[in-house]
Amino acid sequence: MIYFLSDAHLGSLAIPHGRMQERRLVRFLDEIKENAEAVYLLGDMFDFWYEYRHVVPKGYTRFLGKLSELTDSGVEVHYFTGNHDIWAYGYLEQECGVILHRKPLTLDLYGKTFLLAHGDGMGDPNPSFKVIRSIFHNKICQKLFTWLHPDLGVAFGLQWAKHSRMKHDGRGEPPYMGEDKEHLVLYAKKYIQTHPDIDYFIFGHRHIELDLVLANQSRVIILGDWISQFTYAVFDGERLFIENYEEGESNA
Repeated sequence: MIYFLSDAHLGSLAIPHGRMQERRLVRFLDEIKENAEAVYLLGDMFDFWYEYRHVVPKGYTRFLGKLSELTDSGVEVHYFTGNHDIWAYGYLEQECGVILHRKPLTLDLYGKTFLLAHGDGMGDPNPSFKVIRSIFHNKICQKLFTWLHPDLGVAFGLQWAKHSRMKHDGRGEPPYMGEDKEHLVLYAKKYIQTHPDIDYFIFGHRHIELDLVLANQSRVIILGDWISQFTYAVFDGERLFIENYEEGESNA
């Protein structure tokens, strides 16, 4: 079994049930560990993650420990950086054994071709988001940020993420905008014009659950989140389907 999930935003100051949320995620990973060949975490698993040379944000010990247990037992764990956890510089790979991806990944799984990505920056026309994203990815800006003491830097990052979440939640999560307006769907439609071999596009980022078949029979999967939906996708080598995790019912 191969599992895909995203957008837990662990540590968010805007999520009142954060510890319960982390424990639920860890229980899920524990339930699937015997049958999982690989786990793909498609970004924003942390609400803010920044690695200094000798310091990482405190907390997340249950989650990080479970990732380490999975990789130690031979399960491949692939971690895609999102727009909240761009700043990973070796700790997750060296200490937890994950395989880090900073760009979309195309790969073959049991004869099916997958394109995997977090989804930020893929067709979103919002100019303010583009500016912020370019700043976050700028090497000089990243270097300057490291000069902040970790107590200041991490506190600032968490407060920024909280502000973003509260502002966003005040408007409500934008629902599915339709096949002709949803940015990730439009991206997939354009992409298959030159890459018709893609069977599955799997994205995070949008916090909506979507399973859409395109005209050429490619499927676009948007994974929902692990804040309130607790959704994930499973590929058994023949079929891919989306599930909602209920305690003790992971279909592992």
